[in-house]
Formats: sequence, structure tokens, C-alpha cells
Amino acid sequence: MAEQDPRLAIYPGTFDPLTKGHVSLISRGLKVFDRIVLAVAKSTPKKTCFTLEERVEMAQEAFQDKPHIIVEAFDGLLIEYALKRGAGAILRGLRAVSDFEYEFQMALMNRRLSRDVQTVFLMTDYKWMYLSSTIVKEVALHGGNVKGLVPESVLAKLTAKYEALNWDS
Repeated sequence: MAEQDPRLAIYPGTFDPLTKGHVSLISRGLKVFDRIVLAVAKSTPKKTCFTLEERVEMAQEAFQDKPHIIVEAFDGLLIEYALKRGAGAILRGLRAVSDFEYEFQMALMNRRLSRDVQTVFLMTDYKWMYLSSTIVKEVALHGGNVKGLVPESVLAKLTAKYEALNWDS
């Protein structure tokens, strides 16, 4: 295991797709941490629209000019990945009170597995409180406009993905 760096945080998620809410949280997280690893989860109970490789690529494109943001895929237990990476913290966003119970349970389990990695919660910026990857996908699937809700590079891939799906149906 790497030595823990309290100024390195892991921000995990499926990022299917990456939204402006995620981008906002990372930007705000960089006011607390020197570096953030956006850790794209391979294993997820959610049915993803994009492959792991596509999700990693979209995030890398969105942050290509940000050297303090590292994008990587990970698999397995988050706490084990954080320890291996040498992170001192796991960064999580909270949109509403409904997010808190699940996030609190996860933080307590991670704390039980390792007391060396802290969980830090940031409230989502008020203008992104309603936003989730699931809502973005649902709107895009039905031809709605999601411009301004996702980075431009993600918008292009999301549009292409759903146009292809609509042609197939």
C-alpha cells in the first residue's frame, strides 16, 4: 500500500455520463485537495449506457487541461483502491437529504475497513441539485435537450449514442 497523502482525494462513481454537477463538485473539491482522482467504477449494479472505456475517455477529455485531476478506472472495493492509490480521502457529493443515508452507510463501512482514509462530503451547488446522470440519460433518450447539463465532449457522445439507439429501434 502507498503512503497516505491527505491532500489526495478519490472521487468515485459510474459517471454514466459525466455531468456538470460532477464537474462542479470536482472544481470545488480542488479548493480542499491538491489532486483528485476521478475513479470510474467498473463494477456497478446500475445498467450503464456507456462502456467503462467510453466513460473513462469522456472524463479524460473533459479534464484534459486540468493536471490536478487524474481519471482512472477501478474495480473492487473502493477503500482498497483508495489505500492502494495512497489517497487520504474519499470525496462524495450530496444533492439532497435523501442521498445522506446511503452515503453515510458507505462512509461508515469504509471507515470500518480502514481508519486511514476519511470521507469528505460536499453539498452539490444549488444549480445542480436536481441533476443526475440517470435524468440526463432519460431526457436524451427521448430526444430532449441536455446541452449545458454535460460537458460539450460528453454531449457529442451522448447525442451520437442515443441517435444510434433510436435508429436501431
